[in-house]
Amino acid sequence: MTPVLLVTDVLIWLLLVMVLAYVRQVMSSPLLKQSWSLVFQSRLACISAVLLAVALLVTLLDSVHFRADPARQSRFGSPVISALDLTVESLATQREKSYSAPLATRALSKETMEREGRPVRDYPRLKFGGKHLKDEATKGADLAERAWRGLLLGGLVWALVVWVFWLVRRATAAEANRPAVLALSGSPALHAVLITLFVVCVTGGVLSQWSAGYHVLGTDKVGMDVLYISLKSVRTAMLIGLLTTLLTLPLGVALGLAAGYFSGWVDDLIQYLYTTLNAIPSVLLIAATMLMLQVALDANPDWFSSSVEKADLRLFFLCAILGLTSWTGLARLLRGEVLKLREQDYVLAARANGVPHWQILFTHLLPNLMPLVLISLVMDFSGLVLAEAVLSYVGVGVDPSTFSYGTMINAARLELSRDPLVWWSLAAAFVFMLMLVLSANLFADAVRDAFDPRARQLKQSLVRV
Repeated sequence: MTPVLLVTDVLIWLLLVMVLAYVRQVMSSPLLKQSWSLVFQSRLACISAVLLAVALLVTLLDSVHFRADPARQSRFGSPVISALDLTVESLATQREKSYSAPLATRALSKETMEREGRPVRDYPRLKFGGKHLKDEATKGADLAERAWRGLLLGGLVWALVVWVFWLVRRATAAEANRPAVLALSGSPALHAVLITLFVVCVTGGVLSQWSAGYHVLGTDKVGMDVLYISLKSVRTAMLIGLLTTLLTLPLGVALGLAAGYFSGWVDDLIQYLYTTLNAIPSVLLIAATMLMLQVALDANPDWFSSSVEKADLRLFFLCAILGLTSWTGLARLLRGEVLKLREQDYVLAARANGVPHWQILFTHLLPNLMPLVLISLVMDFSGLVLAEAVLSYVGVGVDPSTFSYGTMINAARLELSRDPLVWWSLAAAFVFMLMLVLSANLFADAVRDAFDPRARQLKQSLVRV
């Protein structure tokens, strides 16, 4: 297998490098370290951070792509596969004919079969789900046995993680001349992290054991495992939230700084620009742009060596369009803050001493705006994830071949009207999106409380009342 670099792969790994650089800056800055310590004093923030870290791990695994050999191409049905596909190969390759319910051993619809020389209508056995069972009556006992094995496996993984964490804490305690016996003691937030890790490990262990013999969340219309689709959709949601942020940041920060600092005609021009852009319905603008892009892609199929690369380019352009239509809020927010900061004594002194404008902008003003930028970007993440789901639902989002929660919900629109009812695709998309968006919102609330003193004081006053 040869590595394949997709556009979004490069950008997501670049974003990870930027995050690691910011972490290094936090560790070297006492003020930033204190602010982030306030974030992780919240139990909900710690629980949300663990869930977001799991989603990020899935995204990174799905952002390492290879060109598959002919044998794997026939099994996966795609010339380009990811490290996540290899990790959950059984989910990706064990496809049924059509719909099947969660943990079922038979298909959802009846078929004509020959039994004892006579044609009969019955529910056929699945090709993979429960194929190891000689007697379907033993399914309950088999699921219980696999659940116990999953609990044991998840508990062992959790114990390994806790052991590594204990070694790190003990080394830190030794450097600070604290007793090593306190290496696992800490705040309630630390206990919440350990409990959340235990739940994640145990749940993952049970799901891994069940998915080895069953379709845990059932299958869709073409027989693909819904759990596999849900895991693959995590990457799309995270990319929309993270890459759009990466593309929004330079434009929003630059124009917000320029409008607030220079004022005059520069301010008027930038205000006119984002006021005009806000006057255009964003859904119509995105729909028109994506339709024109689709026409261009369909007219030039020789640009791509596989359909995966074509779908990835459409995903990148969707992130870019969302970024170009969502920078206005950040720019307006920074403009108002810069209008106040430009009258501060240290800025007036720098201008009186002849300091260049660009140096004032990037060394005096921008560092004081970073907490505001961070709060804004973290709180916009969940909105972007939901925006992708809405756009894909109406057909102007990601490519139909790209896994996303929006395409799952769009497919479920027809599944809910059939008999028997197919509910598990919609339920899976709802649960996964709820966990991702709720975790992002709770973490954003903690970041806002830590970096915005006024919000923290208001919250403390409400608690006292």
